[in-house]
Amino acid sequence: MIEVKILVAYFSRPGNNYVGGKIVNLSVGNTEVAAKMIHDITKGDLFRIESVKAYPEDYTETTEVAKQELRSNARPNLVNHLKNMASYDLIFLGYPNWWGTVPMPVATFLEEYDFSGKTIVPFCTHEGSGLGHSVTDIKKVCSKSTVMEGLAVRGGSVRNAKDEIAVWLSRTGMNK
Repeated sequence: MIEVKILVAYFSRPGNNYVGGKIVNLSVGNTEVAAKMIHDITKGDLFRIESVKAYPEDYTETTEVAKQELRSNARPNLVNHLKNMASYDLIFLGYPNWWGTVPMPVATFLEEYDFSGKTIVPFCTHEGSGLGHSVTDIKKVCSKSTVMEGLAVRGGSVRNAKDEIAVWLSRTGMNK
């Protein structure tokens, strides 16, 4: 049996977030919660995608910055970089759905490495917009990789989503 090397890479924003119709303060961002559940099940390596320039604490200000980054097709610099991307076969890629797609730090991450021949399994958190067009956008950037069925978890229910995540991992055949 061939050992598959798994990476769980994610972008998540703690602090003021829109959850269940209201702004709440989260000590751990919703996508990080989901990423750690996937990590617990798959035993893959965990990697946080983080922009050098922090987003504003205020939720509305963050949405405006995110919208401007998307409009300008920005590629924010990242805090950390993987030295061994070539060693991974399977990448679970997590992010909140911002304006229908991945946040721009995730776009930076996707363009920073060669994903040729790798399998990417996207997952996102959202408050009603699902995966949006993020999977299509990932496929455009990573055209030489296999992009699997994604999972969209409502942010307001992510803390109770371990069973849903486990079923999805089973269905996609991506759990160890």
